[in-house]
Amino acid sequence: MTVARGAATVSRMGKDGAEEGLGRSEPERLRRYRVAGQTLDAPALPSGLYLVATPIGNLRDITLRALEILAAADVIACEDTRITRKLLNHYGIAAPLTPYHDHNAAQARPRLLARLQDGAAIALVSDAGTPLVSDPGYKLVRAVHEIGRPVIAAPGASSVLAALAVAGLATDRFHFEGFLPPKQAARQSRIAELRRIAATLVLFETAPRLAGALADLAAGLGRREAAICRELTKLHEEVRRGELAMLAADYASASEPRGEIVLVIGPPTEDDRPSPADIDRLLRAALARRSMKDAVAEIASVTGRSRGEVYRRALALKDQGDGAH
Repeated sequence: MTVARGAATVSRMGKDGAEEGLGRSEPERLRRYRVAGQTLDAPALPSGLYLVATPIGNLRDITLRALEILAAADVIACEDTRITRKLLNHYGIAAPLTPYHDHNAAQARPRLLARLQDGAAIALVSDAGTPLVSDPGYKLVRAVHEIGRPVIAAPGASSVLAALAVAGLATDRFHFEGFLPPKQAARQSRIAELRRIAATLVLFETAPRLAGALADLAAGLGRREAAICRELTKLHEEVRRGELAMLAADYASASEPRGEIVLVIGPPTEDDRPSPADIDRLLRAALARRSMKDAVAEIASVTGRSRGEVYRRALALKDQGDGAH
């Protein structure tokens, strides 16, 4: 049984500890929110899917329109109900929540589409920032368009744009890459492809993988300026700038950083190709774990140098007794 537009939805705890609408009509809930000590009424929403940006750290980085939508929505679909509930509690919002994430999207999507068909207003949020950036929301948006229901954006915080703005690097063209592959060989191969993109690069990275990713980026992209933006908008926000090789060395010798990390890397220049010393260093590492043929192919792919040039350097290392098989 679905709820008529404007009626409240009763909530219960689902199997995963998340609140899920039961779809049973109850007296109208109070659609209110609090700002600066004042309690405000949220106007009714037309039916549709609302893509609502939420703070990436500081809870005050949310728009008044976003608060109105969250307060008035019949249900809020979110990655982690615990995280979203903290935001709602901060602003006195009592809207029901339902989980929508990578692991349940296929099952949850038809239920959300059915609610939309019955005239509901549904808000979609991620744990932080703008929905659909590195999350499964785009499949829901496509499905909503296919059934002819409105999709409305309520823009706001974005770690991608925030990092790009504070990095001090070119912003006229940028490429958002998301996360690099976790395994080194695949990561190096992808970096070789990114090398050809004539734009500032914006990437996400986890703290445990940061040092290794920086080393591969320095070797594969050469002498490029970069910025490591950590914990943006939070208490311990940090932006560190420098050449990739310098940043790679710093993080290789430092303790593992904490928090959310965005990497911003400047576009290619004429002198950012890896030096012979860079190639030798990469070859030594590759030859320690692979055959000469495979090591040469890997390093040629990562650096953009010809296989012949890399093979000659590998032979020189072998003649020097420097770790080649």
